[in-house]
This record gives sequence, C-alpha cells and structure tokens, in this order.
Amino acid sequence: MKPEERARQKIDGLLEASGWIVQSRENLNLSSGIGVALRELPSPTGPADYWLFVNRQLVGAVEAKPEGYTLSSVADQSKRYMQHPPVGVPSASGPLSFGYESTGVETYFRNDKDPDARSRLVFSFHRPETLEAWNKKAGTLRAGLREMPPLITTGLRDCQIEAITTQGRI
Repeated sequence: MKPEERARQKIDGLLEASGWIVQSRENLNLSSGIGVALRELPSPTGPADYWLFVNRQLVGAVEAKPEGYTLSSVADQSKRYMQHPPVGVPSASGPLSFGYESTGVETYFRNDKDPDARSRLVFSFHRPETLEAWNKKAGTLRAGLREMPPLITTGLRDCQIEAITTQGRI
C-alpha cells in the first residue's frame, strides 16, 4: 500500500470518528447524514481529496498527504480548493470557509472567516454540527476580539494595565 493510501485510510477513520460519513462519487448520497465527506470530486483547480458537505451544502475541503509530509507547504493548495469549489455544487457560501490539511497523524485547520486566517494544528476534524454553527455566524471569536473597545484604565495601577495589555505577547 502506498503512503498516501495509508494516510487516506487513517483520515477516513478520523472523519468517521468525528461524525462524517465518508463516501465516493459512485455511492454519493448527500442525504445520508448531516455531514458527508466526499472523496475526489473535480474542481477548477483539481480534485480535492475530500469535500465536506453539511446538510447537503458544501462547506469545506480536505487535502491529504502521506505521513511525514510538511503540511504547512500544502496550505496554499487547500486554500485554492476553498476559493474554487466544484462547479454546480450547492455551497453554503461563495468561497468556502473551512479547509484542512492532514496526514492522518497530523491535521491542520483553516477558518477563512478569521482575520489573518491561517492553518493551525488541531486534535481532530470538527464535527459537522460545529462547522454548521460556525458557518452561520458572520465572524469568529478572533474577529470579535479585534472589535473590543479600548481598555478603560481609570482606577487601575500601571502593573494591572501592563498585565492586561501584554497578555499573550510573552
């Protein structure tokens, strides 16, 4: 068995453990459950390894690579799939919001609704219900944090202001 085939077997298992029904084009039934991961449907930029459908609407793509592959190098590839989904397939929005890169051992996730969106390591694929809820929201937690009002410093000591404003930049 080739390394990419082994990776796809692992990815199939990870998707199924997260509530996705993995299907091939020959056995396609988007009504079989809330979340369907469809293998290798062609798109204008080539076939993604998996297309993610939630309630029969396309919401994301998964790019699979063999174990040991540097996933940060394929983030642009999954981004292209997100920007150019298959023609004539119903999607929940224009360009897709969610993308994954995975070896079956490591998985990276990208939410294009985030400001300065980038792929980041996650423990598992998200459940279809989670992507459905996130897709309904206009923004993300990170976007909301950027819109917070400035800190009111009246009554705070300098060390308190410093602790609040430098948190996370250590």
